[in-house]
Order: sequence, then structure tokens, then C-alpha cells
Amino acid sequence: MTAVEPQDESPRDVAIVGLGPVGATLANLLGMCGLSVVVIEREKNIHKLPRAVHFDDEVLRVFQTIGVADEVVVNSPFNPGMRFVNNHGHLLLDWPRSPDIGEQLWQTSFHFHQPDLELVLRNALKRFPNVSVITQRQVVAITTLNDGVELTTQHISADNPDTTTIRAKYVVGCDGARSVVRQSMKAEVLDLGFRERWLVVDVLLNENKAELGDYTIQYCDADRPATYVRGPLNRRRWEIAVHDSEDSEKISSGESVWKLLSRWLKPSEATIERVAVYTFHSLLSKQWCGDRLLLAGDSAHQMPPFMGQGMCAGIRDAANLAWKLKACIDGHSSDRLLDTYQAERYPHVRHYIETAIQLGNLINACDSKQALQHVFNQGVGSAKMKTTTPPLGQCMVDNIHAGLLAPQVLLTNQRKIDDEAGYCSVLLLAADFPVDIPPRELLIGSGIFVITSEEQSGVQKLLTRYKSNAIFIRPDRYILGTANTTDELIELIDIAHANGLLALHGKSVA
Repeated sequence: MTAVEPQDESPRDVAIVGLGPVGATLANLLGMCGLSVVVIEREKNIHKLPRAVHFDDEVLRVFQTIGVADEVVVNSPFNPGMRFVNNHGHLLLDWPRSPDIGEQLWQTSFHFHQPDLELVLRNALKRFPNVSVITQRQVVAITTLNDGVELTTQHISADNPDTTTIRAKYVVGCDGARSVVRQSMKAEVLDLGFRERWLVVDVLLNENKAELGDYTIQYCDADRPATYVRGPLNRRRWEIAVHDSEDSEKISSGESVWKLLSRWLKPSEATIERVAVYTFHSLLSKQWCGDRLLLAGDSAHQMPPFMGQGMCAGIRDAANLAWKLKACIDGHSSDRLLDTYQAERYPHVRHYIETAIQLGNLINACDSKQALQHVFNQGVGSAKMKTTTPPLGQCMVDNIHAGLLAPQVLLTNQRKIDDEAGYCSVLLLAADFPVDIPPRELLIGSGIFVITSEEQSGVQKLLTRYKSNAIFIRPDRYILGTANTTDELIELIDIAHANGLLALHGKSVA
């Protein structure tokens, strides 16, 4: 993507450091909200090699909101699930994914090629004249001002080390594990105890190898655990544990790699695209926001890859944060709203990290019934793992349904409700609910997408599921709360108003 220099020196609403999938998603959402955004990216071009390889239906729903889901999913094959097997191929644990359309109105799990996804997200930014992208620059200093933040950036070329200054009301660090923004915040990092080196090998098959299968396979082996992942088209990945005594450079050599892959592949059957030794961590920044600086994605958290949720967690960060920044910048809420970002997202991410650690412990354990029972308290053979969607952490409303991810409603015209609503709040109402207090016209004029069960049968199914007469859904598709009486609905609307949820109009741009 061509670098776009800012047209003037006026402060931006938001500066994003890093243009990976998380930074690009956040920039798209903020662009939809009409905010002025500048994105600062160190590299000139998209990294050509694969890194993240999995996303789920919730993340695809965020891409739907942006308006790129169909373009993303066409090159992202469905993932039928994950199987944990021992050295003899016996099934220890099964984590199946149904091929049917789920309650987010997408299939539930996908594999993808990260450079393809990044290209789609970056191209989508070209729709927004209010979003500027600057490449080949790194942030070398961050200064917090009374009314914003000043970033000093420097060209990465040694031949052209000029510096420029950019000002913004808020800065979001989407700049990865070595985040400059996190360092500037002096945020401490909590280590949850998982730290292992693994060899990651990406290959391009020269011929069809149907016997490898479409499932992700976790080979549980106390000596040499490994993971197989099917990618799009002819792409395949293996992740193989590295012993403490082994040298990273030696184990990455061609001879060593092919010896490790010999269980599955011959050198004539594939071309190695990338080999790298990674250290898998389980880390959480103790501070996600402060002094107009915020963190998202790997700058805020890192997890072992065994659930495929690392990038997904960052995309959820972006969806949670964008509408809150909009509310604060437009003056519809105070900066205290940003405190809810960490309060909601931190426990959610920690759940995924701890589950990934559990799975990693299973993969590293001996291939026995006792090992499985130790990790999951289950027997072998028939053991199955179900996909769980944890609620957000401490929410704005004391409500039994607050913080749950809302299913997506299919409308009578066969359009998905998110396509009709855009990135804004949604209020689902029972047909006989007294919606004249407050007037429905006032709600719609405030930026809420209001729809009743009389208009849409799918709405009634959701109301029945939650045993409610009204469901208030936030722009990030999580439930603010439910109501059964007029007083309960008015309380919800008052809370929504105080948190800027009644003034958000975010539509994707064709």
C-alpha cells in the first residue's frame, strides 16, 4: 500500500501504531465512525509470509461490519476442527466444528493466509479520506500532552533518518510483542507461566496429499509434541517442539527440518516457504490504557497458539475499543469510558490464554489416559471439547445477560441484521412492548437500529431465548443488557446515553 503523508499538521483524533490485522481493523472501524485517523507502520509492504492462520465466526462478523467478509471468506477454507492424538494415532480429545451456519450466521471456524487478509483490510482503508497511512516510519518518542499525545517518528532508512511529529488525541499501540507504546506506558507484564520454543515450518505442497486431512492435528508426545495445520490451497504448517538442549539455528537447517517432517512428507512432495523458531508466551499487560495511550492485540496480550485465538483476541479488542473512542472524542462520554475497555477485555483474553495453556499441557504430556484426565478430567476415546464463548469481564450494566455475545438475526429479506444496522447499537423489542416511552422515533434519531418481533420473526426467537421483552446490543455485538419492563428499558437507555451508545452512526462504505 502506498504511503500517504498527512495533508496538514493538525492533530488527528486517533493515531494507530502498527498496521497488522488488528491495527487495520481498528482503522477501518474508526474510519467508518468518521474520525480522523493516522496509521504509522514501520514496514513498506505487507509481510509476505504467513503468521496467524485461524479466525472464528465472531471475528468474521467484525469483518462483515467493515464490509469485507465476503472477500475474506472466499479464500479462507472452513476448519472442521481439531483432534488430539497420541503417538499411535489414537484419539485423546476431539474438538469438532460443525460445517453448518452458526448463530453468528457464518460457519464457525476458518483457516486463512495472513498476507491475503492484510491486503483486503488495507485496501478497504482506501475508502476513507479521513484515514491516512504512513509507512517506513518508526515511533521513537511519545510525549503526553494535556489535550493529546505527540509522536516523534523517524524514517527507517539509515540514509534518510529524518524525523516528523504527529499529534493525536489518543494513540493505540497495535505494534506487537515489543510494543513501543507499551514501553512508553511503562506497563508491567504478567507472565502466566508458559514459555516454550517451537519450530514453525510452512510449506507449499507440490502435489495433493489428501491423507494429511483438513483437521488440525495435535500430536501429543512427551518427547516431541507437534501440530499440523491445513492452510488455504496447497499451504500446510507444522509446529514442532524444540528441546531446551537444541540450538535454534541448527534445528532450522534444511536437513534437520526434513528429518522432522519425514513422518508426513518427503522433500519431493513440498517446497519449504518459511522456517522459524518461535518462543510461545502467555503474557498479559497489567495496564491497557492511561494518559491517552491504549494497547490492543499482541501489545496487550500474547498466548500459545493451540487455540488459534491470538489474532482473534486482537480483533475483538479493536471492535470493543473503536466505538468507545468515538464516544469520547465526540464528547458523548468522558474518558472514564475507556477504563471499561480493559475491565471487559482483560478477563476475556485471560480465559483464552489459560485454556490455550491447558491444551499446551495436554500436547506436551505423555500420550496416556492419565495425562488427559490430569488436564481435562476426562477419559480417552470419546472425550470431546466444546467451543465456548466467554462473556466480557466487568460490564457497564448489572444484568444477567450483560457481556454475552449476541447471535446475529437473519431478517425476512434474507439480509443479516449487521448489514442493515452497521457499526451502531441495536435494540430488539417484543411486538407488544410499550415503545412509546421513550418514543421510537427519538431512539432511531439517536443512532439506534430499532426493530420489533412484529417486523421480524428472528427477533422473537432471540427474545424468547433470553426471556426478555427487549435486548440492547452494542456496536461490538455484545449485549449491553435486557429488559422486561419500561423502567428497565429506560434504565438501559440512560446507561447507553451516558456511554455514547446513542450517537454512533457507523456504516461501511461501498
